[in-house]
Amino acid sequence: MNPDLNRLQPYPFEKLTALKAQVSAPEGLTHIPLSIGEPRHPAPQFVLDCLTSNINRISNYPTTKGMPELREAIANWCQRRFKLNTGTLTAEDHVLPVNGTREAIFAFTQALIERKPDALIATPNPFYQIYEGAAYLAGAEPYFMPCLAENGFIPDFDAVPEEVWQNTQLLFLCSPGNPTGAVIGSDILKKLIALSDQYDFVIASDECYSEIYFDEQNPPAGLLQACAELGRDDYKNCVVFHSLSKRSNLPGLRSGFIAGEAELMQKFLLYRTYHGCSMPIQHQLASIEAWNDEEHTIANRAVYTEKFARVTEILSPVLNFSQPEASFYLWPETPVQEEVFAQKLFAEQNVTVLPGSYLSRTINGENPGRNRVRMALVATLDECIEAAERIRRFTESL
Repeated sequence: MNPDLNRLQPYPFEKLTALKAQVSAPEGLTHIPLSIGEPRHPAPQFVLDCLTSNINRISNYPTTKGMPELREAIANWCQRRFKLNTGTLTAEDHVLPVNGTREAIFAFTQALIERKPDALIATPNPFYQIYEGAAYLAGAEPYFMPCLAENGFIPDFDAVPEEVWQNTQLLFLCSPGNPTGAVIGSDILKKLIALSDQYDFVIASDECYSEIYFDEQNPPAGLLQACAELGRDDYKNCVVFHSLSKRSNLPGLRSGFIAGEAELMQKFLLYRTYHGCSMPIQHQLASIEAWNDEEHTIANRAVYTEKFARVTEILSPVLNFSQPEASFYLWPETPVQEEVFAQKLFAEQNVTVLPGSYLSRTINGENPGRNRVRMALVATLDECIEAAERIRRFTESL
């Protein structure tokens, strides 16, 4: 077996299951899970109708590259959403559909990394754990950049040593951030693009939370948008990952895309042809409907906006946290050690949250997830309000 498999840590939810197994939840209180970022809002009915009406397409093999109509819908959405220059991001050369961003992020890393003893992948800390696993199994080492409150939960890229940039082959960004909700602005993105030119690394921007934000007039910037503002219409060294899971409440559809520099997409298509992960045709047809519609995403954001307002009103007197710029997470400080907080909250109130240290790594004695928990406001409005009231009672009892 690949010896690098031994370097993989248990997934955060495995650690959480073990933590909760040491105690029992109280009888008489229904469980409210705020630990996993699985949207619980209803899926758009018109997407489900398209899926079921085309179920007979299950008898057809899909192609790795995907249907031209899907790639066209994605390219058009990118152009509208990120104000790209017309015709610069094409369905033929710059877009590939993928079965969710997790699969694509992992696979892209394997295709990209040149195995060298000093190969590095720079990643935020805390982070989506697939970044770390993809690095190890590609034969690279992760370089963790802490996301701290004093820097707006964005990595301090100026603090990265030059020798790290020299050995970096891939820089992962997550904006809006998981678990912090922090957004990397266009100015920083342009600075990173300049660094990628100087040191010749690829920027992979995980933007799957980009469509959950609170100001309709100010959506989060994206990496391709920064390229367009620079006149960098070849998107050199830049790729982005997007998904319908959060945007359209379709996590089980496993539908997303990767888009960016044409040469990178060409090589990644070759890899995927061997990898064998084509999206089912009925899923592609349903995805076209989702990418072509914005009304359901506006309605979805309105629900999240109300939930954050109500939950913030309840919790802000007892917990210290910043209002996120985007995403559906809260990242509060805890008055006791984060594992103790999460375990006792479950044991006393039957609410599950995720210890921040499970999403982070300790570097030089510092773990940016220490004394924090992640709360995913994905349940219904009433459930989120009930969970917030229970968390407040529990916190006041400490």
